Amino acid sequence: MKPLSDLYPLLSAPRKVVITTHQKPDADAMGSMLGLKLFLEKLGHAVTAVSPTNWAGWVSWMPGAKQVVDFEQHKEWVANTISEADWLFCLDFNIFHRTKHLAESLAQANCTKILIDHHQQPDTPSFQFGISDTAKSSTCELIYDFIVGSGNAERIDGDLAACLYAGVVGDTGSFRFDSATAAVHRMVADLKDRGLDHGRVYEGLYDNYLENRLRFMGHVLSNRMEVFYEYNAALIAIPKSDLLRFQIRTGDTDGLVNIPHSIQGIRLVALCIDRDEERKWSFRSKGDFDCNQFARKHFEGGGHFHAAGGRSSDTLNGTVEFFKNILPQYRAELNKTNT
Repeated sequence: MKPLSDLYPLLSAPRKVVITTHQKPDADAMGSMLGLKLFLEKLGHAVTAVSPTNWAGWVSWMPGAKQVVDFEQHKEWVANTISEADWLFCLDFNIFHRTKHLAESLAQANCTKILIDHHQQPDTPSFQFGISDTAKSSTCELIYDFIVGSGNAERIDGDLAACLYAGVVGDTGSFRFDSATAAVHRMVADLKDRGLDHGRVYEGLYDNYLENRLRFMGHVLSNRMEVFYEYNAALIAIPKSDLLRFQIRTGDTDGLVNIPHSIQGIRLVALCIDRDEERKWSFRSKGDFDCNQFARKHFEGGGHFHAAGGRSSDTLNGTVEFFKNILPQYRAELNKTNT
């Protein structure tokens, strides 16, 4: 996989470009995709942004979001567009299966494939150019580096800055995670100088839900959360009936996994949601506990050291019992992080 800097001299020649990201895109996925789209369009490229699935309403405010194509709604059109593309940018994921049913079209595409991601264990042989840097806060930070590194910083305006800032805010937990390095804050300062309205971004990300979501969260925290103080861990398990009762939509459960970390001493939080085809797991940790390895070993998943996801084909009760049964294996490790 060649470095992204090798693309810089090629940016001046207009090309047909497709940009995609992982299924159910979050703020970083959508922000990086739209930020790159806006940038490449300024250079004269014909750009199509594709999401493998639908996305949360709280990212639909982003500039350019109305032009994103949902693959599940336009499968044949997207497949044809990818087959005609010169460049295919894959953002915020590093292996094709994270795009669900879009994966086959991506794998079969004969165009130049470019990876920009910050997760562990990338499938680098599938890409001709790219970067996979786990030290970066977000894919949006990598897109910012790409734009600046190519000598096109002046192309960043208020709309582009809003997209990139949204991803950084989302993936750094509003700058409270270790990934919010000095470089991230310098990036934000530069975005402010270039027209960023940060209040607009926060309103779009955090003040953009329906009433039922707030009532759902109250119900879940009161009735679905268990705390295991002997392991410094917390678990939230949500049955499908809760999702139906509160009319939960894509994105409404985002951020829920972080809330139990506000409990003093908690070092591992697990969230399990009963979806139609599988049970989806999310993990967050503090200290020295590696969520990535935990998710890979037990739940067919992975991600970052302090944030990862997984899945299970078992029933909700079955996979929850499995989690509880393996938790004692990590008692010493989780208690050690308190010191």
